[in-house]
Amino acid sequence: MKRPTIADIASRAGVSKVAVSYALNGQPGVSEATRARIIAIADEIGWRPNSAARALNGARANCVGLALCRPARILGVEPFFMELISGIEGVLADRSYALLLQVVTSHQKESEVYRRWWGESRIDGVFLVDLHYADARVTELEGLGMPVVVIGHPSQSGSLSAIWSDEGQAVRETVGYLVALGHRRIARVAGLPELVHTAVRDQAFAEACQGAAEHVTVHTDYTGDEGARATRRLLSSPDRPTAVIYDNDIMAVAGLSVAQEMRVRVPDDLSIVAWDDSPLAQVVRPPLTALTRDIPAYGAHAAQRLLALIAGESVPPYEDQAAVLTPRGSTGPAPAPARV
Repeated sequence: MKRPTIADIASRAGVSKVAVSYALNGQPGVSEATRARIIAIADEIGWRPNSAARALNGARANCVGLALCRPARILGVEPFFMELISGIEGVLADRSYALLLQVVTSHQKESEVYRRWWGESRIDGVFLVDLHYADARVTELEGLGMPVVVIGHPSQSGSLSAIWSDEGQAVRETVGYLVALGHRRIARVAGLPELVHTAVRDQAFAEACQGAAEHVTVHTDYTGDEGARATRRLLSSPDRPTAVIYDNDIMAVAGLSVAQEMRVRVPDDLSIVAWDDSPLAQVVRPPLTALTRDIPAYGAHAAQRLLALIAGESVPPYEDQAAVLTPRGSTGPAPAPARV
């Protein structure tokens, strides 16, 4: 079935296409009775305004964009972005806004997508995620002059509005908890080192462990395969850690599987902490101690700020709630030192 057009409405109403345009756009030139009849016919046949045509007339697209630089197969199993998008969508739906989502393979392609969307008037603004140090995308988007909300630390967001949470606070709470349980060798299986939030966690982890515990950080690509490989290396070390903090739940679950494969008991021999709680972290056995935050609310707050920018409001940087530790069965007292 073809999309209903203004010509279809005009034919049914027995008026000209110009009269239909006047009626649907609230312009004078038709009687109120004719306007009402035209609007009723438009509703009946399911006509909706063409977003491209509206954009040519300077109207808003009622759509915002999000380009993600990551393999699509990873996006499908990563709870963080699914929950973030659910929070964004909840706010957008209430305002009859749509989210235009595209997965890309590089930051250059991401910038190209944003330039094209903006140039074609397909979007009113965008979200920028996975912030890097000296991120070229920030400069690019500043130059375009469109509304942007950066989901990342404001120190690297330039003049763009940012929303973030204190990654360092969550790291310090976690290390303090593990040290209180007697752990003196703590490892962290981290994400990509070029990401700002990874670097913030790296620094906070090193500082929190200083003088309290030996520590090592292993960087990965956030996948379960990489998390498993990092865990095997750590548990095969002669100075293997007694606790491991993982930068996402996928890697933590993979690490738990490796520990069980290597007959390392959790939590008797090894304590495990996952960053960002999820149903996945709760259904494994033992359930994983996790850093918990309301990710859908995080997405909702980002969407509210982007819509405010689109409306012409001033939107200062906003610090959201930091993740808090939720202890479960995967953490316990450090094992007693082996007798010589």
